[in-house]
Amino acid sequence: MIWRPELSAVTVILDAVPDGFGGTAVDPNTIGALLADQAGVEGRHVVVADDAGAHWLWLRDATPGKPLGAIVPLDKDFTTRIATLLRFHRRLFGKEAGPLPRGWPLTTYRLARIELMLRALDLRQSGASYREIAAELGRKDDAALPATEWKVSAARSFVIRLVRDATALMNGDYRKLLRIR
Repeated sequence: MIWRPELSAVTVILDAVPDGFGGTAVDPNTIGALLADQAGVEGRHVVVADDAGAHWLWLRDATPGKPLGAIVPLDKDFTTRIATLLRFHRRLFGKEAGPLPRGWPLTTYRLARIELMLRALDLRQSGASYREIAAELGRKDDAALPATEWKVSAARSFVIRLVRDATALMNGDYRKLLRIR
């Protein structure tokens, strides 16, 4: 259940505030229903339910009652991290959290394309040809084209792209699904 916060821009990272700073103690149990709660050597990973979208928290210092501050890495996901932190901040102080950052979760289109990619990859790894994959994905008319027409068909290109992109996901690009576009 423990996720890698460095790969998920929608994770709020909380740690003890430096001496001299004020802060708020965060008790996830009082914020909302916990969908997940896992303590480990690196702290506590918590998912708090919210009607507008869950809050993913990493409490690096999970000492009860200790004031916490947010850590926001200055990386390419900075704006998403800030938007996520603002949602959590509103929720922490009893306000409506607001919608998830744009692009999170995956759109219906992207989910449908990922499903096609996985089906195409499964077929390809089972030994199916691109023609057979096209037929299985509902493009039987295109798969029945003569060889010369099939070679330059949009359906063939589409299937090749699906398999190529699915192979990339399988080989590590799946982490890109956690990035907000």
